[in-house]
Amino acid sequence: MKLEKLTIQEEEAMLSIWQLNGGFIKEILENLKGESVPYTTLASTIKNLLKKGYVKPVPYANAKRYEPVISEEEYKTGYMNSFVGDYFRSSYKEMVSFFVKEEKLSENELKEIMEMIKNGKS
Repeated sequence: MKLEKLTIQEEEAMLSIWQLNGGFIKEILENLKGESVPYTTLASTIKNLLKKGYVKPVPYANAKRYEPVISEEEYKTGYMNSFVGDYFRSSYKEMVSFFVKEEKLSENELKEIMEMIKNGKS
């Protein structure tokens, strides 16, 4: 399933929804990190998330609770695959090489990564 890319606002809303494992707009709003967002803006963002298939509405009395349709892990996996595909010709080796050249990964960090690979751990 190909997921539509999220805007920064949508991603922040999803992070809040994942942390809460779903919630009403007011709860999601209270849980948001950073600058406060108007209620109507968040409601509009959640409507976009609904259209993109990230959340589903669950009716409660006369309100709706929004629950995640995909997990944070599924989103990260899809996002990373898309990112590596778009910028590094689908080569994780090329991506790691880029970070080494840009001095974003040290020799010690590479050794740690190699140990994780050898041990099959993350």
